[in-house]
Amino acid sequence: MQVSLPGLLICAAILVVAYYSRGMLIIGLIASQAFGATAVMTLTFLGGSSPLIYTIFAVLLVTAVAARRRIWFDLGTVFGSIRPVWILTSLMVYAIIGSWLFPRLFAGQTAVFVQSKTRGTVVEDSLAPVTGNISQTGYFILGALAAIALCTLLLHSNRIDQVRRGFFLWCGLHTGMGLIDFVGKNVGAGDLLAPIRTANYAIITDAIEAGFVRITGPFSEASSFASVSLACLAFCYSYWRKTKSPLAKWLSGILLFLSILSTSSTAYVGLALVCIPVAFSMLASVLKGKVEREEMLIIALMVVGGTAILGISLYKAEALDPFVRLINSTIVNKADSASGHERTYWNVKSLQSFLDTSGLGVGFGSSRASSWPIAVLSQLGLFGSLMMAILLCILARGLGAAREWVDPETDAVVASVRSAALASIIAMSVSGGSADPGILFFIALAVVSATRARALRGMTALGRSAPPSGHGTVNVVYGGSAGLALQRQRFLAMCQGPVQFNTDSDTE
Repeated sequence: MQVSLPGLLICAAILVVAYYSRGMLIIGLIASQAFGATAVMTLTFLGGSSPLIYTIFAVLLVTAVAARRRIWFDLGTVFGSIRPVWILTSLMVYAIIGSWLFPRLFAGQTAVFVQSKTRGTVVEDSLAPVTGNISQTGYFILGALAAIALCTLLLHSNRIDQVRRGFFLWCGLHTGMGLIDFVGKNVGAGDLLAPIRTANYAIITDAIEAGFVRITGPFSEASSFASVSLACLAFCYSYWRKTKSPLAKWLSGILLFLSILSTSSTAYVGLALVCIPVAFSMLASVLKGKVEREEMLIIALMVVGGTAILGISLYKAEALDPFVRLINSTIVNKADSASGHERTYWNVKSLQSFLDTSGLGVGFGSSRASSWPIAVLSQLGLFGSLMMAILLCILARGLGAAREWVDPETDAVVASVRSAALASIIAMSVSGGSADPGILFFIALAVVSATRARALRGMTALGRSAPPSGHGTVNVVYGGSAGLALQRQRFLAMCQGPVQFNTDSDTE
């Protein structure tokens, strides 16, 4: 085992910032996602696996929650109030069993893609137990345990403000390091973030695409940076549209700029897919005749940009040739490139391994693909894929009808976190190789599920306490003054007489 000094220093810095932000565990876990190629150590006994710094914060979160005096009571409350936790736990058990059993049960019966120990590249080989079964399953289990621990904290008290600060710190760190990388490479200063890339990954930071320097930020390659940029952009844009936050607006603009200049196919395809619901939302506003000022600003910027491009092409057509070559290289001709053929072959063989194992899968971490849904299907099989699909549907649904029982700020944060996780899933569906949906997915699932459970619990408490005659006393247990005020307003609208409120704020 080799310890990384830069990784430990960054962990310490995040802990200090998170501590003074009054949310060391939650804020630290969320903000640590910004360092996508910074490891805390290298585990030589696991084939050189290098855990990223977010794993330290996930372990701290799980340990802190497990050390609570009322942990068994808290877990009982979580499992009794949040049904998705049962599905998540079942998926954890299935992943553990499958990662050990399936590579041995179907050994030699299908072909998989694994990391070569000697060449450091992905090679095709017969199915057999590999170190990835331990390391990747471990990351998945840690993420799921962190989700359960986060549900425990969020269900017990109102910590939505910590979630908001953590996500803005994450987006700010990611944006800042992306700008440092962009400026450093374009002014000839080189890779300024090289010292913090300590993970045992294939580092591709000096590549050039169609004459453009690829932006990688603190990550090992442009596609990873683009994937996280897309998630951060989704969070900031969603929060800006709901709250009109100037900080979210400016971060959205800079992240869009960095995503476009990352020269990554993941960024361009992901942006196109993410823009579809945005376009439908704006179209619905136009049809209703209720176009907001923010929507008018977006439309105006699009018109100005389109007019500028048209004007440049008419004045000097060859000025746009570099951008045309970039689009052809990353999108139009991507499927015909050597990389495109290789990744297509990975996906085809992964689907074949699903059929070769009779739909049971090759086991978590046994292989890799080039698309997250295909990786899930080939590794977890039909049964595991169904459980993952249910969790994804729960995340996509969000708060549902329960959003009427939360205050506007909570609704904005939860919706923005949900958008970030879905954008990350879209990016991984374009170029993700592992069945692990990532720590962001588990954080978002916990935030959505715990907030919904708290809202439904408050709604149920009010429903039970409603006096038939419109007179009586209501005992309300709900965290946050804004949410309590909203519940008071809704309950008074249902009653026709004087009501006395006895409140008990569910906070620590």
